[in-house]
Amino acid sequence: MTASIPQVLESVSTLSLIAGQRVSSGTTFAVRNRYSGEAIAHVDQTSREHIQQAVAVARRHLKQVPDGYKRSRILRKAADIIQARKQQFVDIMMLEAGFTAVESSGEIDRGLDTLEISAEEAKRICGEMIPMDGNPGQKDRIAFTLRTPVGVVCAITPFNAPFNALLHKIAPAIAAGNAVILKPSGYTPLTASLICDVLLEAGWPGELLSLVHGEGAEAGEWLLDEQGIDFYTFTGSTRVGRIIQQKAGRRRTQLELGSIACTVICADADLDMALPRILRATFRKAGQVCTSIQRLYVAQSRAEEVAARLEQATRVLKSGDPRLADTDVGPMIAEKEAMRAESWVQEAISLGARLVAGGRRDKSVLEPTILSDVRPGMKVVDQEIFAPVVTLMPFQTVAEVIESINATPYGLATGVFTNDVNTAFYMARNLRVGGLHVNETSSSRNDGMPYGGVKDSGYGFEGPKYAIRDMTDEKVVSFSLSDPA
Repeated sequence: MTASIPQVLESVSTLSLIAGQRVSSGTTFAVRNRYSGEAIAHVDQTSREHIQQAVAVARRHLKQVPDGYKRSRILRKAADIIQARKQQFVDIMMLEAGFTAVESSGEIDRGLDTLEISAEEAKRICGEMIPMDGNPGQKDRIAFTLRTPVGVVCAITPFNAPFNALLHKIAPAIAAGNAVILKPSGYTPLTASLICDVLLEAGWPGELLSLVHGEGAEAGEWLLDEQGIDFYTFTGSTRVGRIIQQKAGRRRTQLELGSIACTVICADADLDMALPRILRATFRKAGQVCTSIQRLYVAQSRAEEVAARLEQATRVLKSGDPRLADTDVGPMIAEKEAMRAESWVQEAISLGARLVAGGRRDKSVLEPTILSDVRPGMKVVDQEIFAPVVTLMPFQTVAEVIESINATPYGLATGVFTNDVNTAFYMARNLRVGGLHVNETSSSRNDGMPYGGVKDSGYGFEGPKYAIRDMTDEKVVSFSLSDPA
């Protein structure tokens, strides 16, 4: 039985968390039920003074970071606490993110894996030996590297993965021994608040954890002004990513930005394997994932069959209230975003595209939508739609697909379904993307693997091992040895 909204919210703090203490600025913003649009909570809008305090306290207490063993234990304990409270997290995400119960539960399961991997990595952060005798006159020297925390990490996280994307940033930061200042999306601050409470309960020092809230860009701009922050990790739009990189200056960043995600169905593809995965990757979380399939390239010889089977599968999907057990596709994050996506679909139809399925909108809910007969010049092809909309694009040769994908400004991930290893390797060598997944979709991800993009999709990697590498400094230590007397 689904809990009532007051029951879901009764133990969730709506205040900012500054150096482990809950505080209020006196100003709030509304968090809304994504399906109904009603306000469900009013969250503190963190002041600039509180952000300055968070950074100052974190810097003063950097030497109090627990050792690797204790950091590992804290992360594992946090995972245990979350597992015991899983339903509360599911209920919160259904409300503030608009996820279905299945999507929310899956997000938590993946986040628990992220915590577990980060806990493992916390105990094995190390440098490497340097072969000094590979250079002339250096045989009596020994050298190695040490990895040390960068200091204060600021994590700015998105609404479309308010649990796992957040943990992909703060769990490696903690594992690496850094202080953390977290700024979640103003759409989904309640999940972040719960996670921070769990980390404190698990034993992470309060002085090394702050949670700042903000609707709009103001809080983010204040964070970028703070020179006491050493590293920024951000998931969001390419436009904002460029601003962060410009303002960060000499400080390091990890940016996971925009995408026009593509998946390819070759003539030899196993459609029984491919189509269920494509359907899920296209419409889960209402298409609001940076690797959700927007362009589905289909070999001309399979185009009619793929279109017919996808249409049939899409028409039986139920969209609507995510708190209902039979809902497959929930609302988008805001009605204005659903209206934007709907307008792009209508523009494409007016320019000659054919509506295969969906296309109707009810407030913030846009039906799962398939378009064919699309072409460059349409927004649904040329721009990131971030909605439950996929375009079918027939092709003759793999070379033309590679040229088309590489011509986009983005390069995050691509999927290809083929049984030809030569085709797979040819695409791997020639696509300019951060990841290629063979017989999987563009949305395929293992939480332990490196995950990141190229071009306007950003740079740097998520995945705990790889994020820890970025969130630590490498120091060279050398010894010159002499013969004992």
